Amino acid sequence: MEDDLKIIEGIGPKIEELLNREGIRTLEQLSETSAIRISAILKNAGPRFQIQNPVSWPKQALLAREQKWDELEQLRKRIMSGKES
Repeated sequence: MEDDLKIIEGIGPKIEELLNREGIRTLEQLSETSAIRISAILKNAGPRFQIQNPVSWPKQALLAREQKWDELEQLRKRIMSGKES
């Protein structure tokens, strides 16, 4: 069963599609994927995807997987304000 990876700040429909093609279909899989691997996936997809910074994606996915919604929302706010990548 696939999860909605778009709940992660920085992941939209196209990036979700890229991750799905690479076998990353669940929050658990995303939480266990290194930011380095995610960066490589984005780099291979072309310049328009390279502007995203996936450093926080595994951590966001872990919080979502554990249903820590308040913590996830706080992290998302810090990311959007530029205080965390």
